[in-house]
Amino acid sequence: MTLSGHELACLRGGRRVLHGLSFDAAGGAALALRGPNGVGKSSLLRLIAGLVPLEAGELTLSGGEADTPVAEQAHYLGHLDALKPGLSVEENLGFWATFLGDGAPPRAAIDDALDAVGLLDIATLPARYLSAGQRRRLALARLAAVSRPVWLLDEPTSALDADGQARLFALIETHLARGGIVIAATHVDLPFTVRDLKLERLA
Repeated sequence: MTLSGHELACLRGGRRVLHGLSFDAAGGAALALRGPNGVGKSSLLRLIAGLVPLEAGELTLSGGEADTPVAEQAHYLGHLDALKPGLSVEENLGFWATFLGDGAPPRAAIDDALDAVGLLDIATLPARYLSAGQRRRLALARLAAVSRPVWLLDEPTSALDADGQARLFALIETHLARGGIVIAATHVDLPFTVRDLKLERLA
């Protein structure tokens, strides 16, 4: 499986942030987006996720579901954790797992995903009481709860302590071992093999 972008261009707020960008991200490998703030790392992830329009170019996922848009075969983890404070930890994850998957998931899948990010013991706690790191872990649990071949991660280690980062990296390594694709915008070194895609500001 390979996710490819060919001559991609993107406008954000009337400003062209990407132009003529091409890349290949193969299954079983991680692609790290590098570069200073404002060069379009987040925009590229949001473009692949279908959250901003593609001004020019083409995105393809060879080996994926041919009749399904790339965005619907991808998990997108942005800067916002998208949680409802009045719902419990397990209810929040259950909502997203149902929304992103093919109906309500079995309880065991929710428990396994919460266990993977270290939140199973507070599954019934309302999300309003979570720390920033716990909120981030709950957002990450969506990756484990619903299987999608492409993971788009925007600064995924943000707010995570050492244990949270270790759990994130374990999730990523398992996904890659299964042939999944990971594209991550990050300023930290990742403890597994990555290929860098360096973005530069447009003149």
